[in-house]
Amino acid sequence: MPEWLTSFPTLGEQLLRSVRRAFDEAYRSFSREYGEVIEAIFDPLLYLLVWFERLLLATPWWLVIAAVCALCYAATRSRKLVAWTLVTLLGIGLLDMWEDTMRTLAIISVSTLITIALGVPLGIAMSWSDRLQTVFTPVMDVMQTMPIFVYLIPVVMLFGLGKIPGVIAVVIYAIPPVIRLTNLGIRLVPEDVLEASDAFGASRRDKLIQVQLPLALPNIMAGINQTIMMALSMVVIASMIGVRGLGQPVLEAVTNQYFALGILNGAAVVALAILFDRMTQAYGRRLRAIK
Repeated sequence: MPEWLTSFPTLGEQLLRSVRRAFDEAYRSFSREYGEVIEAIFDPLLYLLVWFERLLLATPWWLVIAAVCALCYAATRSRKLVAWTLVTLLGIGLLDMWEDTMRTLAIISVSTLITIALGVPLGIAMSWSDRLQTVFTPVMDVMQTMPIFVYLIPVVMLFGLGKIPGVIAVVIYAIPPVIRLTNLGIRLVPEDVLEASDAFGASRRDKLIQVQLPLALPNIMAGINQTIMMALSMVVIASMIGVRGLGQPVLEAVTNQYFALGILNGAAVVALAILFDRMTQAYGRRLRAIK
């Protein structure tokens, strides 16, 4: 057998080791040189997250429950869902998981707001440009199929442990649905409606704000629903890098084999997921009925 055939696996292993070493060294150099600058850029986000978390923790429990129930009724007009929300939050409080739930609610709320602020404009841009859609679609495929733990590696190397790397990892993992469904919703607006708006002399901006976004809002709400569900699924993973909330007791339960602790905190995460899911779905159905 030729020598080059027998040495091929060894050469491939050496090449792979060299490539990995080059990437690792390049990223370490980048983090050392620009890490402090990037951290300073994200300081306002950290202040916002800390402020909102302290606000939720300092607010009386009954006021938080009243606000969530009022928001639930405003979104769904369902007394049954409001009653279920009330029972769920009271149960979380009685089982001594209130503070962890508020911390989880803070990071999920901030992460969701960021994904909406970034995802909706990107979805709109994709709906206007087939070329942009062609570029972003494989990127989002990679974002959704990449193992969750992989997101933690670069952000931890850059920011260390704490809230900001957790938020960044959650946003990267959870943003694709709102981008996809915003793009889809705008593309599904009937052509005759767009032609009618053109006939009335609507500008591109007016057509977007007054026609396309209102008609696409049910799809956008479906994207926000999926984003919230994916963000909640990152709660336990984010606890591995120091994000406090319901994920940390679950991680502690896995490490120390505390069955009851894991079940109770896992059930609290599920309860939040069901609550947000029902609220956003009911609001989406109301929008479809209005449309």
